[in-house]
Amino acid sequence: MSMVRAVLLSFFRVLGGIYFRDVEALGVPPEGTRGRLFAANHVNGLIDPILVVTRVPFPIAPVAKAPLFKVPVLRTLLRAAEAVPVVRKQDEPGAPAGSNEAVFDRVADHFGRGGNLLIFPEGISHDEPQLAPIKTGPARMLARAHARGTRGLTFQAIALEFDARDTFRSRALVLFGPVREVDPIAERAGDALVAQITERLREDLSELVVEGRTWPERRLIARAAEMLAHESGDHSLAAWNDIGRQVEAARRVLSDPNDPRYQRVEAAVSAYYELLQRTGAREDHVVAAVPPKPGRLLRAIGLVAILPLALIGALLYAIPYQAPRLATRLAGRERDVVSTYKLAIGLAVYPLWMLGLSLYVLFALRAPQSLAALLVIVLSPLAALLWLDRSELLSARFSASRNLGALRDARAHALAAINQARAYVEAS
Repeated sequence: MSMVRAVLLSFFRVLGGIYFRDVEALGVPPEGTRGRLFAANHVNGLIDPILVVTRVPFPIAPVAKAPLFKVPVLRTLLRAAEAVPVVRKQDEPGAPAGSNEAVFDRVADHFGRGGNLLIFPEGISHDEPQLAPIKTGPARMLARAHARGTRGLTFQAIALEFDARDTFRSRALVLFGPVREVDPIAERAGDALVAQITERLREDLSELVVEGRTWPERRLIARAAEMLAHESGDHSLAAWNDIGRQVEAARRVLSDPNDPRYQRVEAAVSAYYELLQRTGAREDHVVAAVPPKPGRLLRAIGLVAILPLALIGALLYAIPYQAPRLATRLAGRERDVVSTYKLAIGLAVYPLWMLGLSLYVLFALRAPQSLAALLVIVLSPLAALLWLDRSELLSARFSASRNLGALRDARAHALAAINQARAYVEAS
């Protein structure tokens, strides 16, 4: 099973690199970390555990809802990952009280052996702009292990952020929070250990995750954070997250949506982003000057060289490329599982399509033509993917340059409103 796990992790790392344009991981614990519970927010279905377990240099056993273990193939994969099944009330309403007591004992043994555990303390994957209430399960697991004599236990919150979580080739951030020790809390809390750990987890997650009372407010915070991050010269999603939490804290001072300052920020930022959408430009390309990256000429030459291969890939894989779009329809209103549907459909359709093309050329052509055709079948979709990213980037830069005057005026107006509000908050 350890060999199967290693293969699975390697596979999902590659898969994550294909699905996401970029994955930033900050504060990753060192190799050799043992006896730690990791608790993350949960907004993107099965994508969330994949992101966490593939970003750390040590094994983590994820917690999974019990019904997943009834799916034959998935059950094998979950066992290879040493996943722990948990019975949730919404999955099995008739389950007797204490159904998870045996699970807590298993987890306590796991911690006693120095194992690590990944859990999502909200208890559900959801599509809300703020954290759901934190369940007591993670704290009870740690308390059970501590009561059975395991010492040196720790826990750590993780924030998962996405710039467009249900969009192919978006960006993701895996942000690890401070490490908390269980032993000192147990000495102070006594019987209230579960409540103390649960509250600490809630506070840590709230400090890591950008939240809003509504999706429009969450979107406003994210947009203001993006603009301020670009002003500082940092285009990373980590900077966006850090500034977003600062903006969120400032928003609490301007808690009244009828406050003229809040309304000015909302109107100016919304007007600017509507103009971006109409022109097809991107915010980072409107910023004064994006410093040229070394090797840009060589990359441009390389892109031109692989253009024929990319065109072939676009033609060969046009049909399976459309298949994951069905995920949105299958998911309905459950946006938190759209990425999971897309990933699952892509995993099924693309390999089968590639296998069909490969079998066709092997039977239809003779060597060495068949071998050359196989190379094209395997490499052309990667070339097409590279060109997909670059063409969107070039299109956005071209749109920004054509409408630069109007975009910069709208951006300056929005920034002025944001800075006015920030000055008021700092003076309050």
